Amino acid sequence: MISVTLNEVRRGFYLDSVALMRVARLLLERPGIEEAALMMGTPANRDLMRNAGILSDDGARADPNDLVIAVRAVSHSAAEVALAEAVSHLDRPKVQSKNEAWRPKTLRQAIKIAPEANLALISVPGNYAIAEARKAIGRGLHAMIFSDNVPVEAERALKEEARSKGLLVMGPDCGTAIIGGVPLAFANAVPSGDIAIIGASGTGIQEVSCLIEQHGGGISHAIGVGGRDLSAEVGGITTLMAMDLLDTDQATKRIVIISKPPSEEVAQRVIARIAESPKSYTVCFIGSGEQSLPHNATAVSTLKNAAMRALEVEKDQSVSPEVCSIGGRSVVGLFSGGTLCAEAQIVFLEGGEAVKSNAPVANTGVTASSGHCFLDLGSDEYTQGRPHPMIDPGVRDGPLTAALQDPAVGAVLLDIVIGYGAHSDPAGHLVRQIAALDWIDTRLIASVTGTDGDPQICSSQEATLRNAGVTVLPSNADAAAYALACLSAVA
Repeated sequence: MISVTLNEVRRGFYLDSVALMRVARLLLERPGIEEAALMMGTPANRDLMRNAGILSDDGARADPNDLVIAVRAVSHSAAEVALAEAVSHLDRPKVQSKNEAWRPKTLRQAIKIAPEANLALISVPGNYAIAEARKAIGRGLHAMIFSDNVPVEAERALKEEARSKGLLVMGPDCGTAIIGGVPLAFANAVPSGDIAIIGASGTGIQEVSCLIEQHGGGISHAIGVGGRDLSAEVGGITTLMAMDLLDTDQATKRIVIISKPPSEEVAQRVIARIAESPKSYTVCFIGSGEQSLPHNATAVSTLKNAAMRALEVEKDQSVSPEVCSIGGRSVVGLFSGGTLCAEAQIVFLEGGEAVKSNAPVANTGVTASSGHCFLDLGSDEYTQGRPHPMIDPGVRDGPLTAALQDPAVGAVLLDIVIGYGAHSDPAGHLVRQIAALDWIDTRLIASVTGTDGDPQICSSQEATLRNAGVTVLPSNADAAAYALACLSAVA
């Protein structure tokens, strides 16, 4: 049977990307629908839809300000019905309840409502994000840019402009921050404390802040800088500004910096700035190898070690379950957090096991030759027109089913990331899926990134997993280490 691809283009139409992805998810649940996406018609998005086999000639002619509704179905009629349902959802008027607060539609309106605010969180299409951020900076506001698809040249120019006015730009593609105890975007409920985090990774910030909470500490601020801030093109502008601000913050005593390997030039600039600071630093440049640091800084290779070092915990008191042999078979890692995927790779590499990955860590000098495979399911190849797996854990369903049905796989390593903005019950979703699958001879190993203050309640998520036979460890690094131990355990 030949599949049918249909697109509808809505000119000059914008809706929040998460809302669009939810509509796409509804379409995917319809009978006869093989693939669906609702995306703005940027060149990058058109390429994603083309590679996914859901872009028609109509969609290919869309402009960046246009919305493309794309479906691939088993029949023309199924595709048409799905398009009609998508249009119905988009055109459905939003009913505002009597108790719902009025939400401003412009920055000017928002400032009128909250004239004391000093930070603007921006989540609009990338081609609009810089303009909105400039408006915020012009009004004396710091900016957190959740949006991605912003040219790196525009990011650098914006950050330089903000720096000249003493204002901080977090992002673009900044998914997590905690400012003065207030969690922003994908963050967790953690207590206030004297440890600050500067992070180019959202899930890295989440994991470290939650481990600090787990061991009795707290967070003063967690400043997301965006994934490209430590690149040569941007030059670490936000990172260096954050260090200046935290130096003068009396609530902050210790600072953690988290990033995948930065530009060598920028790394040296950051290290030189650390040497000037009166505060102690823990530096976690995952996959970057050895670093020569000043006396007030310590380098660590994993997020867990970053948290333990910041807390000045000499020995972790966590108790791991008894190790079970997986008979020399391979381990598959399915991660919703890209930095969590990188951390698990580091644990395996330090244990002498090579790993294949769609997001390999850099500067390891190890060629993957084993059957171990770790996947970052938040990468574009898995989220084309779909929500991030933190929002929609269904992104993991297909790869998990394949892993559990592969006799060469002895263990599957999973991360469950909860918190504000995340799925309401990712552990429940996982358990419902595995309940219908034969995985008696496969070990499922997981960790939950979160706290009991989060809407999903970390301990409840962990209990759901354990009750279903999943081995739950207290951190992502612990889960990876447990999987590694299972490789060498004697049956």
